[in-house]
Amino acid sequence: MKIEINAKIRELKGTGASRRLRHSGKVPGVLYGGKNESMSIELDSKELFMQFKHEAFHASILTLNLDGKKEPVLLRDFQMHPVRNNIQHIDLQRIDENKKLSVKIPFHFLNEEVAPGVKLEGGIVSHIMIEADISCLPKDLPTYIEVDLINLSIGDSIHLSEIKIPEGVELSSLSEDNDPIVTSISRPKVVVEEVVAAPEGEEGEAAPEGEEGEAAKDGENSENKATDKSSDDSKKESKE
Repeated sequence: MKIEINAKIRELKGTGASRRLRHSGKVPGVLYGGKNESMSIELDSKELFMQFKHEAFHASILTLNLDGKKEPVLLRDFQMHPVRNNIQHIDLQRIDENKKLSVKIPFHFLNEEVAPGVKLEGGIVSHIMIEADISCLPKDLPTYIEVDLINLSIGDSIHLSEIKIPEGVELSSLSEDNDPIVTSISRPKVVVEEVVAAPEGEEGEAAPEGEEGEAAKDGENSENKATDKSSDDSKKESKE
């Protein structure tokens, strides 16, 4: 996928000028590298963002059309607005076809749902790494690197050294002493709910409370009987 972006040379510089540029729907940027000097550029915000959403924009050679002159460049850095999620600034690097690039390339994980550890054993896939540092000539730069999980069972993993990489590409972070795990399938954690048993003696404590209740009730009945008897005696004396 070839991506072309349009830009113009930016005359005004500084924080205030960049702020006014953003308010007018433009994105300030810098173009550097190669034999030419660095220069300030400006790009259309909406046009840039439409291209920015493509994965290839972040990991492939771009064609920069700067005031009608085209040249290959690579995205090197960008800043996003923390709330509005629009591009605030962008850095582009000129490409020398004869010099190797050092870039980060994303992984594309294949066959996760049909891997034996997931489909047959109910395991969970973990992606420990989502991209790799690579080194290659511009002509060999891949947009992504595939990681196939088709043969993974629970407990299995894929190390960086086991990944097939395109010809002409070197994994910069791979060495004899450093071969990190890229992805793995593990058994899901089982949450066991504990049933708390009542301590011995608690069930028996309800009986005394019942007995006390009955005793209290008997006491109330005795008092009522005594009151009724006293009332009857008073009536009898009145008749006499």
